[in-house]
Amino acid sequence: MVDFGILLQIVFWGVYAGCIYILLATGLNLIFGVMKVVNFAHGEFLMIGAYITATIFFITGINPYAIILLSMLALIAIGAVVERLCFRPILGTGKLNEIFLSIGLIYIIQNSAAVIWGDEWQSIKSPYEGVSIPIGSLNVPLDYIIIMVVTAGILVGLWLFLKRTKIGREMRATSQNRKGAMLVGINVERMDIISFGIGCALAAAAGTLWVVSGQVFNPYMGSIPAIKAFAIIILGGLGSIPGAIVGGLLYGIAENGAAYYFGGIWKDAVSFILLIIVLVIRPTGLFGESGE
Repeated sequence: MVDFGILLQIVFWGVYAGCIYILLATGLNLIFGVMKVVNFAHGEFLMIGAYITATIFFITGINPYAIILLSMLALIAIGAVVERLCFRPILGTGKLNEIFLSIGLIYIIQNSAAVIWGDEWQSIKSPYEGVSIPIGSLNVPLDYIIIMVVTAGILVGLWLFLKRTKIGREMRATSQNRKGAMLVGINVERMDIISFGIGCALAAAAGTLWVVSGQVFNPYMGSIPAIKAFAIIILGGLGSIPGAIVGGLLYGIAENGAAYYFGGIWKDAVSFILLIIVLVIRPTGLFGESGE
């Protein structure tokens, strides 16, 4: 028989884990949607965001949740520089160039972070560590609730930006038809730099929530989350932000369910099995367009 208490716990913990995946995958999908760029170094921006948050926290002692905006602003600037110096010159020259460039960026960013911050595993303590709120039969850590609320707030803010602002509408137009956007006077290069910066900012938000939740981090932590982010956007559909949200939730729940029922060794495997099943049934992903 199904223990609904355990099932509820798996779902809740899966949603919490999914929040970090959602932010990372949404940023990656935003960049791909506008620029059609494949950036395997996206996880390194999560890592930088984690270190920026931790550094400010260690120096000032400010509530780490209050640092998330600073971390996001810093990554907007860093992302703009990376887009301008690295991806702009090779845009449109072929996916192989993008792949090798992003792989090179992984090593450059990782080693730079190791020089600046060291390569030891680190962690920070949330001011709400040990505080739980009873919800039904569950005692839910307050940090997890805050992480869900913050994620929801960021996604709502992104939705309002894309739907209600002139820049957001221009970004959507560029994503839908790049040449058409150029013909109607939209500066697509400006949209590229803005989308890349915002995508990196979302990765920084994911990194901040990663460290606040008690996860350990080091300069090499970004690779696995990046691989999972790619799996999520393929699962949800390339370029689809709703797909990234649904895919992130499914991925988080699948991971936690597999870890509970089959053991931690199956945590990653079951999630990718889910990806394979979806792609066999619907190759364009859950929210991808069925046509060319």
